[in-house]
Amino acid sequence: MLKPTRATVVGGSIGGLTAALLLHDLGCDVEVYERSGSALDARGAGIAVLDATVRYFVDRGITDPAEICSSTQSIRYLWPDGSVRYEAGHHYRFSSWNTIYRALLACFDDDRYHLGREMVSFRTRGDEVEVGFADGDTRRCDLLVCADGINSLGRESLYPGTSPVYSGYVAYRGTVPERDLSPATFAGLRDAITYQVIPDSHILVYPIPGPDGEVEPGHRLMNFVWYRNVADGAPLDRLLAGRDGTPRRVSLPPGAMADEAIDEMRALADRALAPPIAEVVTTVAEPFAQAVFDIEVPGMAADQVAILGDAAFAVRPHAAAGTAKAADDAWQLAEQLAAWSHDVPEALRSWEQTQLALGRDLLQRCRDIGERSQFRNSWDPGDPALIFGLYGPGN
Repeated sequence: MLKPTRATVVGGSIGGLTAALLLHDLGCDVEVYERSGSALDARGAGIAVLDATVRYFVDRGITDPAEICSSTQSIRYLWPDGSVRYEAGHHYRFSSWNTIYRALLACFDDDRYHLGREMVSFRTRGDEVEVGFADGDTRRCDLLVCADGINSLGRESLYPGTSPVYSGYVAYRGTVPERDLSPATFAGLRDAITYQVIPDSHILVYPIPGPDGEVEPGHRLMNFVWYRNVADGAPLDRLLAGRDGTPRRVSLPPGAMADEAIDEMRALADRALAPPIAEVVTTVAEPFAQAVFDIEVPGMAADQVAILGDAAFAVRPHAAAGTAKAADDAWQLAEQLAAWSHDVPEALRSWEQTQLALGRDLLQRCRDIGERSQFRNSWDPGDPALIFGLYGPGN
């Protein structure tokens, strides 16, 4: 009897967990190594939920997406005075990063999910990969899956110089309990994803599950994402340094934003945003910020090593497909490994072709949407290209 394929997954986020679960279901001997010393926490970040993101729950009959997702039935755009600029019926599902992560983590073996284990090196030795960790430990495996995010060591090792490229804008984000909103604002926002477009900027607001996964209207959180242009260099560094002055490369967590940045954001909200949207922005106690980056790789696999999710392609959030892309990478990897009877190099070569094409198409689509909204001011609310989707608008 052949020994099971030994798989090491580096990065225990949504993409890494999905890959680990699928590889385990294939009969692989899987271990997950996460650099963080504690369970991951995106601290309130909302996400749109495409089919690929929740496919594991659906295909395995584990959880009905309605139990972990809120839903809206319309896309609505507002004018600055709060009147409706555009509206169309369209069903979307939303959740929080934490809710999806916790649901996936509950499906995986705790003893095989290792916190505080940072990969610092890897090298191919024959038909094995030797992985080195910061604590001096090593592990040998037949397949190394690098799902280690935007600052991926796997990507930098395989494709030096493929660093994140700043888009020129950041996403200001935050959540507020629906119960803290005025009745008029709650009524106006509860059933739709609500947009407003202003010069060189746009904002969207939508409901996500509450802190403990509540999906009933009135018990959820209202989430906003406001894309604002911030020049590279000193202005971006100053924003991400926050009130404590700590240099940060990618994001500024809740509670760390400088008071002057919060005051400026709230003042602009009062001046420029429709009253319901402005109320959400100004009511959030601890807004945070994430710089928006592009990453494109020339490849996603070498020998027994694969890189997936944000480690390979970091795409702007405008198609709402980042977590779905990571999950799809994991599904396709597992399917190719099964199709090639666990011949890892052949499976990775086949997998790489399809996922590179998908990543490049998604990256270009999201770049185009971002350029239209943030710099060209040519955003058309009725444009079908703006519908969320992984494989294309609405798909």
